[in-house]
Amino acid sequence: MRARLGILLARQSVLIRAVVTKNKPIEMLAISPKGTVPVLIITPDKCGEEPNPATTIIDESVDIMLWALTLNDPQNLLQREDPGRLNTLLELIERNDREFKPSLEVYKLAKRFHKNSEVTDRQQCEVFVAELEKNLSIGYFLMGDKPSLVDYALLPFIRQFARVDRRWYLQAPYPRLRDWLNRHLQTPLFTKAMAKYPLWLDSHKSFLLGDK
Repeated sequence: MRARLGILLARQSVLIRAVVTKNKPIEMLAISPKGTVPVLIITPDKCGEEPNPATTIIDESVDIMLWALTLNDPQNLLQREDPGRLNTLLELIERNDREFKPSLEVYKLAKRFHKNSEVTDRQQCEVFVAELEKNLSIGYFLMGDKPSLVDYALLPFIRQFARVDRRWYLQAPYPRLRDWLNRHLQTPLFTKAMAKYPLWLDSHKSFLLGDK
């Protein structure tokens, strides 16, 4: 979802081939052997075609966001007026990926399989969540009074956290984070990013994402 958000925010367009990781197309593995999604194929004239010697492959979601927003950043999400700001934004995203994401996966599994460790696993997630709540007590967004790359890069994972135990989440001591999440979930942008497409292995059809 990160990659889709970045592309939509940058008002770019790409062709989507929807896949599920438990049944990976050989064409996908040929261009990105690590076998994770998303994978963006950039050719000199258009996206989504078969690789050629001039093709660029981007197979990390944050890198796809950066690629798109470097082309066009109408909301100034990279905050380029401050030379050191992007590094600060990327540091928090990296911490999310290194610290929060693994803890979130453990928490999700604990809830799914009714493990006794569910509460302690959730508390491990809350270390990072509490930091975000504190940030939102200072500004309307995660990194100040203006939206940034961080808000959209973290959105999918905070949404997952909120869905693990909905009843607990709604009464948890994170009212600002709940408000921040709700604001994003109610936008047309989020609806577009969450659109479902027929699987490419079933239809062999690509679908346009974006404004063009």
